[in-house]
Amino acid sequence: MITQDILDRARHLGLMIVTAESCTGGMVAAALTEIPGSSAVVERGFVTYSNISKIEMLDVSQVTLETHGAVSEQVAREMAEGALAHSAAQLAISITGIAGPGDSERKPEGRVCFGLAMTGRQTVTETLDFGPLGRKTVRERARDHALNLVLSYLSQ
Repeated sequence: MITQDILDRARHLGLMIVTAESCTGGMVAAALTEIPGSSAVVERGFVTYSNISKIEMLDVSQVTLETHGAVSEQVAREMAEGALAHSAAQLAISITGIAGPGDSERKPEGRVCFGLAMTGRQTVTETLDFGPLGRKTVRERARDHALNLVLSYLSQ
């Protein structure tokens, strides 16, 4: 089970994890904390659905939001780095996207941006277009992809 692998690997490395989620609304944190003993590894989770919450809780720049939009790698980067800055964790995963239904003004339904920040390492970001699969499926795929990113990062 991937979540158990993440927790085991993080525990072995002595790392705490923080999540910063928008379109998944806490699904990554929920998946990690479903396992007994996860409190040894999961430090906290931020659900920052609105732009103002991204600004207030994670220090995402208003300029970044206005320039690139909430669904962008730039915002995903600032979310992950802000989550690290506002927690005692050493590894942060962030997710921001359009789960649907429907597109935004400039971005299609199913586009999700991810950020991964770790103390002492360069922050990485990526964007996936899951397509118009429906809100539930996009959110589940985003959660699963985020968990895979975390495991991959912990295995480097």
